Parts: sequence; C-alpha cells; structure tokens
Amino acid sequence: MHSPQPTAAPLAYDVVIAGCGPTGAMLAAELRLHDVRVLVLEKETEPKSFVRIVGLHIRSLELMAMRGLLERVLRHGRRRPAAGFFAAIDKPAPKGLDSAHAYMVGIPQPVIERLLEEHALELGAHVRHGQAVTGLDQDDKGVTVELADGERVRARYLVGCDGARSTVRKLLGVGFPGEPSRTGTLMGEMEAGVPQEEIAATIAGLRERPQPFWVRPFGQGIYSVVVPAAEAGDRAEPPTLDEFRRQLRAVAGSDFGVHSPRWLSRFGDATRLAERYRAGRVLLAGDAAHIHPPIGGQGLNLGVQDAVNLGWKLAAQIRGWAPDPLLDTYQAERRPVAADVLDNTRAQTELLSAGPGPRAVRRLLTELMDFDEVNRHLIEKITAIGVRYDFGEGPDLLGRRLRDIDVKQGRLYDLLRRGRGLLLDRTERLTPGGWSDRVDHLADPGAALDVPCVLLRPDGHVAWVGDDQRDLDGHLSRWFGTPAG
Repeated sequence: MHSPQPTAAPLAYDVVIAGCGPTGAMLAAELRLHDVRVLVLEKETEPKSFVRIVGLHIRSLELMAMRGLLERVLRHGRRRPAAGFFAAIDKPAPKGLDSAHAYMVGIPQPVIERLLEEHALELGAHVRHGQAVTGLDQDDKGVTVELADGERVRARYLVGCDGARSTVRKLLGVGFPGEPSRTGTLMGEMEAGVPQEEIAATIAGLRERPQPFWVRPFGQGIYSVVVPAAEAGDRAEPPTLDEFRRQLRAVAGSDFGVHSPRWLSRFGDATRLAERYRAGRVLLAGDAAHIHPPIGGQGLNLGVQDAVNLGWKLAAQIRGWAPDPLLDTYQAERRPVAADVLDNTRAQTELLSAGPGPRAVRRLLTELMDFDEVNRHLIEKITAIGVRYDFGEGPDLLGRRLRDIDVKQGRLYDLLRRGRGLLLDRTERLTPGGWSDRVDHLADPGAALDVPCVLLRPDGHVAWVGDDQRDLDGHLSRWFGTPAG
C-alpha cells in the first residue's frame, strides 16, 4: 500500500468516493440524503463516448422509484418484458411477479450515468473529473487520499467504486480471487449493409449456432451484434470493426456488410470476488468488489444495489447513531448476493457453451422453464427481487424487500425518498418513539399489507414484522441505534 506522509490537513469531507460510475454516483446521492459531506473523484475527464445499452432490472427500478428517479429513467429508456434473461433462453415473463415495476428498462449507459451524477449533484455532492486516486493512508481518525497531481484530500472514509481494475482495492491489498477469462466475446452496435430479412434468414439457417451470438435490429438502422471472439484477448483493448467482420464470416458465412459502429467492446468470462468489502475506513462497492460476465445484465444493477445498501449505514456511522455492527452488515449482506450472481453467471456461461453436454443441459432447462415455478425462480434471481438477507428467524417477509404498495398517502415508495426508515403500522397503536428522527411513521389500517406492521430500513428491506411495541423497540435499537433524548 502506498503510504504518503501524514499531514495536518483537515477532514474536508466525510466520505471520498473513487469513481463516478453508476455505483459511485448512487452512493454519493444516498449519503447526501443524510447531509454527509461527499467528494467523488472520477479519473475520466469526459463521459464515455460509446452508447452501449444497459438494462435496469426490477429491483434497480424499485430503488429508482424509492428515490424519485424512475420517471427520469423512463423518459430516456425503453421498457421491455422481464423475460429471456437467463442464458438468453427465450421464455415469457412469469405472470404476477411481486413488483409494481415488473419490467426491464433498456437505457444508454452514458445516460444512466449522467442521470445518477446529476441526482448526486442536485443533492449537494461534489464531483471532480480528471482526478485519479494514486495513494491512500488511513489511521484511526480518517483516510488521506493522494491524487495523481500530488494533491492530498482527507476524509473520514474512502469508498472504492473504481471498477474491475480498482486502484483502491489494489492499494488496500485486498485479494480478488476467482477465474480468469477462458473465452472472449465481441459486443457492439453498428449498421448493416444488407436487409434485415436477409440477416434473419441467414441466421435462422445456421445448423450450428454458437452462444452467445446474435445480430438483432435495435431501431433506426442500428444492430446489436454479439459474436464469439477468436480468443479471450485483453478486455481493456477494444476490438476493431475488421475483427467483427472476420468473426461474423467465420460464424455465419457473411459479415452482413456491417459498418459505422457506434461502439465496440470485448468481454471475457472472468469471475472474481473481493475477499472482503471493508478494511478499516476503506470500503469497496460495485465492480471494485466483484466482476463476472455480463450474461443476464446484472453487473450495473448489482453495483447500484450495493450503493443503496451501504449508503444509509455509512451515513449512520458518520452521524454517530449507528449500532456497533451496522457497518459490517454491508459485507455480511452484499457479499453473499454477489457470490450468488457469480454462480448464476458461471451456470449461464456453461449453458451458452458449444459442447454437446452443455447443449443437452440447455435443452433440458429450456423444458423445465415451461414450469412457472422454475421460470419465476430464475427471473427473481436475475432481477434481484428474490434476495432475502439473513435477519434471523421470523416470517418469510423478514429480510426481503417490500413491493411498492398502495397506502393512504399514495404509494409506499414515495415515503422512502428521504432515505429514512419507515414504520408502516396497520394497528395504529405503535410508534417509533425516540427513533422518530431516523424513522418515519405511517398509521394506515387500509394499507395493502397482510401483516399487522412492518419496519422498513431505508433500502426498503423488512427489518421487523409484528404488532408488539416492546419487540419493535428492540429491532429499532438493532438497526437505528440508541433512541434520542
């Protein structure tokens, strides 16, 4: 670890975040909901030039709704069915998914990054572009962050949201075990020189079609092209259009006259998980903590969900009301979720392999997904609405996120915009008492809920279910610390 000499620099910020991608920007906004002083350092000087389309899954859309961002996202994105995600097996979405936002939104990556950064700035975060972190040193009071130009910034905490090649993670010396890439895939958006009907007929006529492989019309003459690479290659080295043409001819017998690319990239099937998410006053989130193939489109979503889990806990630590173990629950809750995502992408990668064994398993799973329970389980896994944190024994709802339901003031998620806890009380007998500075209260006997009361954390997960005030007080203490006054 690089260790600059300690300075007498004041704690100008509570939190420095390395990286202003979706994870870093969302985390900055979550911290600002609690008036935490935040500086985001982004090494890139300009937004990404390519316009890759990414998908926001159900759980991420719920989080956008909780923070009042969903309408902005929908203005710039395109709704699509919540289906066909698992290993690209084409099955319809299960009926009656447990969400008011049971769809996917395709949105250009630079757009969602801009929207989330604007959200953070509106809430008062400071963002500096062209500022790369090169060193850090922490003590029992804070972290000194050294920048490429020699400047040093002092904060109480540092969070590395700086991607798969995270400088923060490397400076910490945190291990990143897993598997390196074995295969490579080319992905891009470009125009084609032949009619769409000819492309579709050529692909339909292929006797052996490798996976993943497609040439899909995206609209306005643009095609999404995914084709196996000749070798794994270096993810950091973008492919050329000629490489796409060669691989298309090798797979389909034609390059379809592709031209005028909007963006080109390559990815491998490397799968890695950080050994720990926290080292003292430094934490990791997003791709800095986990990487996996983009199959199923879970990466950006996983990072945004990390940010919402971490934000209120780190803010509570800084504000001084966090119970002792609260910040450590970030790793305890989110690392197993990432491990599960890594496993399901490993499984999907095998199902997309060309060997006779994986093809046979794929055919069998395709049949099994005709059973609603199987299809539903896989969709809930990919879209993260099936996540249940381990809060101990209790009703099935405990530890799960609560869907956006009707309440007398409108919609439940509208009541979570400030990033506070919420006691939803159908008995009209309970109270958050001395925790009312951290937990809002809605007494609503008509709420669309089949249990008496729930205590929601700021991330929308159910921390308690019941109707007894003393039991409630114990859980308020567990999650929200010592009552005021």
